[in-house]
Amino acid sequence: FSKISLDDIKAKRQWLILFFYPADFTFVCPTELDDLAKVYDDLKSMGCEVVSVSTDTKFSHLAWHREELLLKDVKYPMGADPTGKVSRLFGVYDENTGLALRGTFIINPEGKLVASEINFYNVGRNAEELLRKMKANIYLSTHPDEACPARWTTGQKTLKPSAKIVGKVYEALK
Repeated sequence: FSKISLDDIKAKRQWLILFFYPADFTFVCPTELDDLAKVYDDLKSMGCEVVSVSTDTKFSHLAWHREELLLKDVKYPMGADPTGKVSRLFGVYDENTGLALRGTFIINPEGKLVASEINFYNVGRNAEELLRKMKANIYLSTHPDEACPARWTTGQKTLKPSAKIVGKVYEALK
């Protein structure tokens, strides 16, 4: 067990994905963490750290990781937030249940939140879409005058917002 410090991650000038989920030993959660594990090496190679977070204790995380076969490939840190302090800070804490909603937050190396998504308990997320968003945000960090259209992937055309393309986005993408 070790402490995870957002300040330490920021000092390393890394991108950070905080991946909140409701609870260990549940149903959708292991499918999401397994899906995220499949893209973790890609995210790491892009200079991104991933931390999954729930309101369970570190001991619950350990027991769940040992028991649930879907978690066998999970290599990223699993943050324990039993008081809900961090979950509250990110607006995903459900006061009625004491659980975190499914929240995904991308924080750039300067510590600025650049993307967020919150789903209710019964809708799982797609790690491939998260990877796509991460690639877009990294691209935009070095091309701040551009914008990535829907479904953009690396190598595709971007937009340069200006009065010139107002009402002409179709043409700008051709």
